[in-house]
Amino acid sequence: MSTLRPIAALDTHEVLNQPPPFEDVNLFSSDRALRDAVLAAGGAAHAARLTALGARTGSAEVTQWGFEANRNPPVLESFDRYGHRIDEVRFHPAYHELMRLSLESGFASAAWDGTPAGHVAHAAILFLTTQPDSGTTCPMTMTAAAVPALRVEPAVAEEWVPRILAGRYDPASRPAPEKAGVNIGMAMTEKQGGSDVRANTTRAEPAGGGWYRLTGHKWFCSAPMCDAFLSLAWAEGGLTCFLLPRWLPDGTRNAGFRVMRLKDKLGDRSNASSEVEYHGALAQRVGEEGRGVATIIRMVSQTRLDCVLGSAGQMRAGLAQALWHSAHRSAFQRRLIDQPLMEAVLADLAVESEAATAIALRLAQAFDDDDPLARLLTPIAKYWVCKRAPAHVCEAMECHGGAGYVETSPMPRLFRQSPLNAIWEGSGNVIALDLLRALGREPEGVEALRGFLARQRGRDGAYDRWLDGLDFSPSEAGARLLVERLALAAQAAVLLDWESPVAEAFCRLRLEPRGSAYGAFEARIDAPAIIERAMPT
Repeated sequence: MSTLRPIAALDTHEVLNQPPPFEDVNLFSSDRALRDAVLAAGGAAHAARLTALGARTGSAEVTQWGFEANRNPPVLESFDRYGHRIDEVRFHPAYHELMRLSLESGFASAAWDGTPAGHVAHAAILFLTTQPDSGTTCPMTMTAAAVPALRVEPAVAEEWVPRILAGRYDPASRPAPEKAGVNIGMAMTEKQGGSDVRANTTRAEPAGGGWYRLTGHKWFCSAPMCDAFLSLAWAEGGLTCFLLPRWLPDGTRNAGFRVMRLKDKLGDRSNASSEVEYHGALAQRVGEEGRGVATIIRMVSQTRLDCVLGSAGQMRAGLAQALWHSAHRSAFQRRLIDQPLMEAVLADLAVESEAATAIALRLAQAFDDDDPLARLLTPIAKYWVCKRAPAHVCEAMECHGGAGYVETSPMPRLFRQSPLNAIWEGSGNVIALDLLRALGREPEGVEALRGFLARQRGRDGAYDRWLDGLDFSPSEAGARLLVERLALAAQAAVLLDWESPVAEAFCRLRLEPRGSAYGAFEARIDAPAIIERAMPT
């Protein structure tokens, strides 16, 4: 938050040539790429709702919440003052305000409560709320994504899904029936297996009435303050999905759930990630025994959508900061934004950001329509957009010079956060292998992808030539290259289909030879028009 009437005339110099604070900017109405994508994806009915949320997320107050939630990270309290075990996590008030704003705007409920184009609404809400702080996105994403997994077990869904759809934030640690709303976490990976969840060693023993006792550990549990956790364990019938609540139906704590420590992470500091152990912790079975992976994949596909959206939102946040700084800062007698090299960099960043926004919203539309395209487009977009985010944010930080490298700027926090989505819910190789499996086992999805790409033939020569070079049957070693080529084709197809003003520039800058760094190209594009379109106002 900007300070009130700071002193600019100092004893040794006057403070000049500094940009005004980037705050009280409507993050929805000032983002033409996002507005156009929401409309194109069928979300016109949400415009007023998103405009109001954009005003809040871009306000000075909410911007400050993001800083405070990260300056004051969560703290684990294993015991109360008397020595009783409680395993609770304490947060700065700013964290709770960010969670309340997002959840009560429909973050976890919009996709499931009957809202038309609900996934598109969810996508735009996430895109806006992740910009002041990305850490709070994690527990809310898992809460939203838990719904399709919980619905595999009707009795469990009947109890828990209405609490999610309530769209309320209640941070109190107490039994779920006594709360206005709940959050759902996830605990899957273990030390010895990581992404290979079939290497898990956690065991489940029947306790009667659909309940089991779980014994084992989870190396990553996000986030430990949630009201319940989806988890995997080996039952007699095989690897099975369970819902493990913090509180039991009789109103007592689930004593077998122990938080061992919070993770000391590169970024994502406002969020609490943890290691946990199960000491006979009680949990309800979700789905049949032995169908754990099939059940939890319903959640994973939703969280991968949110990874794409989160990275696209980070790219927009970094671009907006770079544009704002460059428009208000001068060097060598000219504004930075008017200098040809900076103009090329900013235009290149803007094209990348809009392409990420477009494919993320197009993917959300595919989820709304239950379109088989989503099966292949999810790993394609997850791999590519999440991998592009760190380099994009880094270049945006460089636009600020040294001023972008200090912690009073939002850029260091944004940069630290940017690698996470590429790791979360499957790192690059896992996602590339998932695409290969889908190509071999999902003929309906392959046909949908081919048709989606083919419909834009004839719109751009570079695009046509790019499609001519695609090979849908690579070896495992060539999977990354295939994902990259398909991702660029898919981004171009969405931009062309939605008649984006940057579609032609994208085809020139991404589908034809060029240099490696942002701004390293010879193609003729209308850089001033691209920058004007991307400029936050």
